[in-house]
Amino acid sequence: MKDIIKGVINFRDNLYPERKDLFGSLADGQNPDVLFITCSDSRIDPNLLTGSQPGDLFICRNAGNIIPPHSNETGGMTASIEYAVAVLGVKNIIVCGHTDCGAITAALDIDGVKGLPHVKEWLGHCRSAMEIVRERNDIESGVRLNVSHLNEAIEENVLQQVQHMRTHPVVAAKLATGKVAIHGWVYNIETGGIRCCHHNSTLFASFEEHYADLLAEIS
Repeated sequence: MKDIIKGVINFRDNLYPERKDLFGSLADGQNPDVLFITCSDSRIDPNLLTGSQPGDLFICRNAGNIIPPHSNETGGMTASIEYAVAVLGVKNIIVCGHTDCGAITAALDIDGVKGLPHVKEWLGHCRSAMEIVRERNDIESGVRLNVSHLNEAIEENVLQQVQHMRTHPVVAAKLATGKVAIHGWVYNIETGGIRCCHHNSTLFASFEEHYADLLAEIS
């Protein structure tokens, strides 16, 4: 805690005064453009990764960057998505996975977390991704997937969570009217690179290739 305490004091005494006007403008409300959903992993910093400022991102984090399909059962992710899209009016939704993901590693061998019942139930939302990896590699049901399939499973999990996002009524409505876009990302911790896919695609491309048109506009 010593480093945390020192950090708070540094923020209060040095960083906050430097951005006093920004924080003053945020004191009475927020207007983020992006709903950023990522893993709880301590190595992921959405603001650092995107070069964004306080107020730019509405951030939701959980183990495995999971988005449960819409249901009548209220949960934290469902409520946050509804609020971000319907009330805050975000225009973009980013679902960001990452390399070396512990949640997806656990999902590869779900029986290995049987002593963690809540974790096991939560990772059930990754099951379709794991089954796709199993089918693609001709691995029989009941045979444990291993870490050689991890990167493939991480990408497939992002694709499946993007599809889960589309089941939320408020998101479906905005997608149908072109008022929101969903982006699937996988962040490589070691290289700093990002691979991306569109919500209607199953193929990942490099960040530069995926956003070539937008990069041309800002260059």
